Amino acid sequence: MIDLSEARKAFKEYVKNYDPEDKQVSLKIKHIERTAIIARKIAEALELEREDIELAELIGLLHDIGRFEQIRRFHTFSDRDSINHGEAGVEVLFKQGKIREFIEDDKYDNIIRLAILNHNRAGIEEGLQPRELLHARLIKDADKTDIFYTLTIEDIKAIYGTYDFSDDKISDEIYREFMEEKRIDYKNRKGPADVLLSHFKFVYNFYFDYGLKYIYDNKYLDKLYNRFTFKDEETTRRYKEIYETAKKYIENKLKL
Repeated sequence: MIDLSEARKAFKEYVKNYDPEDKQVSLKIKHIERTAIIARKIAEALELEREDIELAELIGLLHDIGRFEQIRRFHTFSDRDSINHGEAGVEVLFKQGKIREFIEDDKYDNIIRLAILNHNRAGIEEGLQPRELLHARLIKDADKTDIFYTLTIEDIKAIYGTYDFSDDKISDEIYREFMEEKRIDYKNRKGPADVLLSHFKFVYNFYFDYGLKYIYDNKYLDKLYNRFTFKDEETTRRYKEIYETAKKYIENKLKL
């Protein structure tokens, strides 16, 4: 049995351990709560059984639980510069035993564990069972859908580590990867402009149309693009090309 009301109470109790005045903590709490709702909506749009709809919402509530220790210890959202927050979430829930505070029944543990482990990876590991794969895909889509909203409204420094990176440049390798391969090796990112570019890359990694349509209908790509300007002429040109390429991809994918 999945008691979402109790799970939400457990989440509120867990985050009391962290400073609510910290903008990164506040941002992540709101992101998690919205992602849980989006995960449920995607599951409903897929016409899943009630059990899987509720499980999708629960996974949404748990997917970023590892972020809070990451923020407390390292003051960053960069896994490369700190810890893998998916693995940290599994540590909190399953090695420290916190999962039983969110759900009494252990029948879903492997699905939840695999979904959290894979949600922040470039791709989903092979060998998953159909239901495990379904929920791994679903949380990745729900997560990215809300990330786009978060990027358009939340504090810029809390996301990118600085308020102004208009002097920064999009690096050659990151630009090439985006335009030629529709992928980005995060290890190659050099500065906040590269991080921003990698966020536009998310559009290529949706499994279901729901998230892409949600992003398009709410003009999140437009709003994100318009939040930033660059002084360097070549970076300005590249930034516009990246935005237009990502938007055209969504239009073609949704046959708009």
